[in-house]
This record gives sequence, structure tokens and C-alpha cells, in this order.
Amino acid sequence: CSRPQKVCLCPFLPIHPLKVSTCLYIIQHPAEESRVLRTVPLLAACLPPDKCKILVGRRFSEDRYPELATVCRNPSTLILYPGAEATNLEEVTVVPSSPLVMIIIDGTWSQAKDIFYKNSLFRLPKQVQLKTNISSQYVIRTQPTNTCLSTLECAAAALTIMEKNKSIQETILRPLQALCSFQLQHGAQIHHSKEHLLKNGLYDKPMPKNKRKLRRMELLVNNIKI
Repeated sequence: CSRPQKVCLCPFLPIHPLKVSTCLYIIQHPAEESRVLRTVPLLAACLPPDKCKILVGRRFSEDRYPELATVCRNPSTLILYPGAEATNLEEVTVVPSSPLVMIIIDGTWSQAKDIFYKNSLFRLPKQVQLKTNISSQYVIRTQPTNTCLSTLECAAAALTIMEKNKSIQETILRPLQALCSFQLQHGAQIHHSKEHLLKNGLYDKPMPKNKRKLRRMELLVNNIKI
């Protein structure tokens, strides 16, 4: 896990990489590389290298990423990104004979939105989303809403559905739970979602002057999806 011995997460990783037929393509915003507490390295440590491919960048053209372009044009490829056009992943018919591929964008919500809408390749695969009311266990980082999940949690939930194996989620979440536990023991604080803070009058930062950002906060308070 490349962490100091005191907070080593290796005992919480699977002894052998999980055997999965699904290949994940993690499209990572460059800003995520510099974050100390990232979940994608933990995800990659749980899976075989050929089943978790990480591409870092903001723009992905067919000329520069021919392999990705081929993947995006494959009818069996799915992209996990919520929205009006997205199908509930649990309702998608998975064909066992076809290689399963899932694309997940790793970044803040605004970064993920920028990557999704400014790269036409990512609108070629079938768009899916997770329908869940589960709260994130990544409690050392502030999420926009109570049900927003980290990239690792999204991947764990998606793989569990696609592989029809509930133990996958438990195995992948174990190092995340240990990471949060270690951080809380060493002075980190539990971070409630921005939605929780706003609804309970606990948001202590100045309200944005930008009308669009202010509107987004109003939507959070009123439980309207943004």
C-alpha cells in the first residue's frame, strides 16, 4: 500500500487480487493525483492489474487514446455517470459471453462533469447509475450529499452487481474502512456532507456570491438532484 508501517493497510487488502471478469477503466482528473487520501490506489490494490486501468487527464481524443476509443465503441461497455439518460445498473442485462467493461470518472463532481461533457467518447457507451441510499463510509472527506460515494465505493457497488457476488463489496471496502479508522485515530475529524451541514445550520463557510453556486446549495437543501 506504500504507507508508513504505523498506518499500513496491507493487512486489510485481499491476499490475492479478486478474480473478476469485469475490467474497470478509471478516468482520473489530474488533481486527484496530488491528493494524499485517495481511494483509487486502494481499489487498484484489490484487483488484477489488467482489470483496473487508470488513465489520467482532462481531454481524451481518439487519436491520443485509440485503445480507449475502441473500448468506448464496444456495445458491452458501460459508463457510470448519473443523469436523466442513465439506466439503473441493476436493470442492465449483462451478457456473460461478452467481456464486461465499466468506465468510472474519478474527481470532484464538477471535475467529473467537465470530463464527461467535454469528451465525446464518453457518451458512446451505455450510461448507467447506482440507485442506492447507502451513505458513504469515506467519512474523512466531505461529500456534496449524504448518498455521494467515493470512486472506490462506486466501483465496489458496481462490481458486486456486475459480478453477482456480494463479497466483492465487503472486500474492497475493508481497506477504506481501515484508512478512515487510522486517520480518525490520528486527529482527523468526521466530515458530514455539505447537504447535512446546510440542512442543520452547521455550514460555517461564507455563502458563495456566484449565483450558480448559490443555486446549487439551495438545491442541496431542498433535496433536489443536481
